[in-house]
Amino acid sequence: MIPDLGKYADAVLSSYAVSIVLLVALIVFSVMRGRKVRTEMERIEQRISRNG
Repeated sequence: MIPDLGKYADAVLSSYAVSIVLLVALIVFSVMRGRKVRTEMERIEQRISRNG
């Protein structure tokens, strides 16, 4: 199932691993930032609706 990468196997597999880690980190940071922004916007909307 895994192709024979020969002498480049370490470089290719480590590149895949680094890429996957970076993608996961980007997704996690994006979700965290989205939650923070959503919370801030809800707080602003509540303040505006109270003040009219």
